[in-house]
Amino acid sequence: MSDTTPAVEPHRYTADLAAEIESRWQDEWEKRGTFHAPNPTGPLGDPDGSADRPKAYVMDMFPYPSGAGLHVGHPLGYIATDVYSRYLRMTGHNVLHTLGYDAFGLPAEQYAVQTGTHPRVTTEANIANMRQQLRRLGLGHDSRRSVSTIDPGYYKWTQWIFLQIFNSWYDESAGRARPIAELVEQFAAGTRETPDGRPWSRLSAAERSSVLDDFRLAYAKQAPVNWCPGLGTVLANEEVTADGRSERGNFPVFRANLRQWMMRITAYADRLLGDLDLLDWPEAIKLQQRNWIGRSEGARVDFAVDGHDERITVFTTRPDTLFGATYMVLAPEHGLVDTVVADAWPEGVPGVWTGGAATPAEAVAAYRKQAQSKSDVERQTEGKDKTGVFTGAHAVNPVTGKRIPVFIADYVLMGYGTGAIMAVPGQDERDWEFAEAFELPIVRTVEPPEGWEGEAFTGQGPAINSANDEISLNGLAVGEAKQRITEWLEARGIGEGTVNYRLRDWLFSRQRYWGEPFPIVYDEEGVPHALPDSMLPVELPEIEDYSPRTFDPDDADTSPETPLSRNEEWVEATLDLGDGPKKYRRETNTMPNWAGSCWYELRYLDPENTEQVVDPAVEEYWMGPKAPGGSGGVDLYVGGAEHAVLHLLYARFWHKVLFDLGHVSSKEPFHRLFNQGMIQAYVYRDSRGFPVPAAEVEERDGKFFHQGEQVKRELGKMGKSLKNAVTPDEICAEYGADTLRLYEMAMGPLDVSRPWDTRAVIGSYRFLQRLWRNVVDESTGEVVVTDDEPDEATLRALHKTIDGVRADMEGLRFNTAIAKATELNNHLTKAGSVPRSVAEPLVLLVAPLAPHIAEELWRKLGHETSLVHEPFPVADPALVQDEAVTCVVQIKGKVKARLEVPPSISDSELEALALADAAVQSALGGADIRKVVVRAPKLVNIVPA
Repeated sequence: MSDTTPAVEPHRYTADLAAEIESRWQDEWEKRGTFHAPNPTGPLGDPDGSADRPKAYVMDMFPYPSGAGLHVGHPLGYIATDVYSRYLRMTGHNVLHTLGYDAFGLPAEQYAVQTGTHPRVTTEANIANMRQQLRRLGLGHDSRRSVSTIDPGYYKWTQWIFLQIFNSWYDESAGRARPIAELVEQFAAGTRETPDGRPWSRLSAAERSSVLDDFRLAYAKQAPVNWCPGLGTVLANEEVTADGRSERGNFPVFRANLRQWMMRITAYADRLLGDLDLLDWPEAIKLQQRNWIGRSEGARVDFAVDGHDERITVFTTRPDTLFGATYMVLAPEHGLVDTVVADAWPEGVPGVWTGGAATPAEAVAAYRKQAQSKSDVERQTEGKDKTGVFTGAHAVNPVTGKRIPVFIADYVLMGYGTGAIMAVPGQDERDWEFAEAFELPIVRTVEPPEGWEGEAFTGQGPAINSANDEISLNGLAVGEAKQRITEWLEARGIGEGTVNYRLRDWLFSRQRYWGEPFPIVYDEEGVPHALPDSMLPVELPEIEDYSPRTFDPDDADTSPETPLSRNEEWVEATLDLGDGPKKYRRETNTMPNWAGSCWYELRYLDPENTEQVVDPAVEEYWMGPKAPGGSGGVDLYVGGAEHAVLHLLYARFWHKVLFDLGHVSSKEPFHRLFNQGMIQAYVYRDSRGFPVPAAEVEERDGKFFHQGEQVKRELGKMGKSLKNAVTPDEICAEYGADTLRLYEMAMGPLDVSRPWDTRAVIGSYRFLQRLWRNVVDESTGEVVVTDDEPDEATLRALHKTIDGVRADMEGLRFNTAIAKATELNNHLTKAGSVPRSVAEPLVLLVAPLAPHIAEELWRKLGHETSLVHEPFPVADPALVQDEAVTCVVQIKGKVKARLEVPPSISDSELEALALADAAVQSALGGADIRKVVVRAPKLVNIVPA
């Protein structure tokens, strides 16, 4: 140290002292089980009556244990829930707050394939690293409750829940799921007919299985799926980007028909919609779910296919336009395409209809291959250049009796309605564009405004051109016309009013190794059998080659080969399922990574239970509805808005099935949802557009330079690939964890994204240093607070701060709570003398936000116990209000006097005071008063006669 370097006071709050304090208190909390939340019963039961306190269940969304570890953007939500949980403990709540790991999935497997390291090894190392990083932040988690989806003891229950869904069907008449055994009883007793009318006893095992698959909430079937050769697996719709590529890896995705496991989430569409009204969620998230479910009312209409026994069924929201249907379009994947396609082109077919092919079958095959390479979004948004080919078949319009051509075109999707449309070009823009491209008739069925020409009219108006010998809609408004035509269709058995949903059944299998095995085996006839509970969990076998078979990313003509299928010893199993040992073949797909996160809120409640997914009494205590008709669920769930559809919709579905079957008392998993914003960071790009390390960039005169070259700055995500990541370890080392916590909470409203600025962290650090100095002498380490009574101004400042911080804590407005605490701390700094009766409440106010320094100061102030459960300060209402406010007295709108009055003064008292004031009496000059308007305590307006 040079002679000019100032000596650091030995007891100054520095990064080194912060590190020592923080490590010591983290050890103390762990040793004492400070954050253990007792259950009302069971292994984590309540020996001291703590569960009698009001409960609060606070959760973060599952983190994925990445090998890159955390950057400072990741803990934003975790710190926020910790602050709120600490506040709730101090207000007398029994708080359940923990964190687990969503550890199955593609990233770990991709890394394992690249490095030859088993995904469990890398995943567990990543979890250990993340645990250490999170511990350093002082998060008050109940470590006994932490879970990982890759633990067999956890995914045993994931498999068990899958079997509850597999062994259930949705009873529309009862409006809930019921055991599949009850449906079998109905078929066996003859109270429900089989599809072909044969007695249940006459059906083979395979036929019975096929019948039940049409009812089961989890079932396997041939389905059009998103096949990604580059990843070697199929993907859910939600895992495919708008440009038709995989979210993971950015590989091309194609449509293919494959046998896959599905979840019948569509059975719950109405309940998933309706119960949104019970939830305290952001309206934007509710809207996304409503739009994804996509409920629409309309009619189903059957079109006979000329020369076939088949009918093409369409769903339309505008059955009133049926007279204008001049052609039909099937999605390329529609199951009837191969049935109706003609052997040869009919005479006189325009060349534009054939796609240049010699036969309809060739045209259809070529067009299907072309459509395979497009995403659903591309197919819906490719502009006015509509493509398609004629199948050579005709259908019959049921109201006009006319033969209309049947095309396939990629602007029609299997994912909506029936995968077939009646095309009414006069009333639909896409149909109009297609009709013009293929020279098809256009018939308007709704009268457009005067002068309307040259395009489809999609608005409201009276029906036109809509009559036959039996019915006329002409002149009717849209609503009445819809009702009239629907009744006509129903009377003839060729249609009915119905409700349709955009929501499709959930694709629930992946052709990967690193996922939960299905608890399903197949007999020699291919019939699936659920394994008994005693055989769970079905553990992933240890295999040498766990990489999936991938293909040329652009080769759509491939099909998946699962890693598990190559392990014959595991796949071929001799089992006794109740009727003696038999040979079975295991399911070789695995569950998607969403499975484990569909129910983890339940396992946190009762992680040591080996007999049940959760003890009913424990679930009811933590998640049961607070009032009849309520949703129940987690009291506060914090996570990113990007999970609006995927995780949240899936978890709601699983929970509702468990509710129907009586396993849980709550209708919904998450009652209150809060979406935290994102911490962004500046990205610096060189002349080629490549990111350069942000830490190496210098700013000079408002410009930015990297190694002498000027670079461009833009705001973006924080991450390793953009070379702008800042780790929490760096900030903790330089300033301490409490500073990091305080800075992240002070950056702005929790639900708003904000840019990271390492230079600004110093402000939070200095606040803590001032707080420390207000209690501790930096030279001696002695406590410097006094036993003097605070003056009136300090007392009022304290209670206003308490009142404001309490309200901010309740509303998750941590940035404004910090501002209020900072203001009080500055007041004490300026006052020079700090009364103990103010210092102690201030430390308690800061405790949820900066818990380590608060614990240390609390101990130095003479308290032997942790402040985690100390009562949060309560404001004196009399001291929260201002001692006096200024009341303006006006005569004819002009100010004549200003009075200092108590905030609680009544209107009558204020009026009397104003009229008695000498300046007011002088201004009135003895004039009569017509009216006095009083707005206590701030305004009196006198109107002379």
